[in-house]
Amino acid sequence: SSQKMRKHNTAHSGDCQRNAAQLFFLILLCSLSHATYAGGPWTQRQGKGYFKLSQWWIVFNQHYTDAGRIDPNTTTGVFNTSLYAEYGLTDRLTGLLYFPFFSRNYMNNIVSATTGETITEGEAINALGDTDVSLKYALNKPGSKVPVAASLLLGLPLGKTNGGAAGNLQTGDGEFNQMIQLDAGTGFTLSETKSAYVSAYAGFNNRTNGFSDEVRYGLEAGLGIQKKLWLIARLIGVESLKNGETAATATSTSIFANNTEYTSYSAEAAYYVTRKVGVSASFASAFRGEIIAASPSYSVGVFFDMQ
Repeated sequence: SSQKMRKHNTAHSGDCQRNAAQLFFLILLCSLSHATYAGGPWTQRQGKGYFKLSQWWIVFNQHYTDAGRIDPNTTTGVFNTSLYAEYGLTDRLTGLLYFPFFSRNYMNNIVSATTGETITEGEAINALGDTDVSLKYALNKPGSKVPVAASLLLGLPLGKTNGGAAGNLQTGDGEFNQMIQLDAGTGFTLSETKSAYVSAYAGFNNRTNGFSDEVRYGLEAGLGIQKKLWLIARLIGVESLKNGETAATATSTSIFANNTEYTSYSAEAAYYVTRKVGVSASFASAFRGEIIAASPSYSVGVFFDMQ
């Protein structure tokens, strides 16, 4: 996820300051469950960074099938405590890290509806989660009116894939993926106290270990009020090419299943408590899905912005 967690005030630089029509902005981009992306085409300035500690979770008792219908399942939860970081290696090149250093996956007891007896004991595992390392490069000069950036993301399979007695508890998918992504966006001033931005991205995710490749895309818009409160809305899509060998339904109640597809919407609020420290909260849900949990996810976090 996405989860993915800020939107940066670099919508424009010197030109913006001269005409007061555009400005830098920094915002959190929250990730969705099993993938996290840096938000937008804005890179960090050299030597500057953005860091966020967050808690993301989803609890669900139903899932989308491969036909897009909703079926019940044993109540299952996934919790990720993660660090997200961005650091400007140069003004045009930013390094990014998403590291879920504590991930918990659990399943409740399966209880007979007629006798009330426990049929299967619930289980849980605690482990590292899959980690994303990426580089984002600004294709045009920082301060451009419509910045464009290209990213390379490497998904490291550090999570556990076969926990529990049945081997169906996971904190990762076990595959090393590589994604290339192109972002474009712009920022503008609405009034003396309100700023806004819009951005879009498209990417191709090459997956290994029998998983199908994916096409990913998204739209995002944000509104800043007095440079302290940011309200963000997102629309994200994932389309599987269904060209893999791993069974799509082997872990259909896992957020790490193969051939997952969805179109999701999310909303986030980020508030700067001080000039550099802030808090955020978000939720995400889906309009439609295939082989994915059918419940909203939530996230809360604390961030530090060096800009």
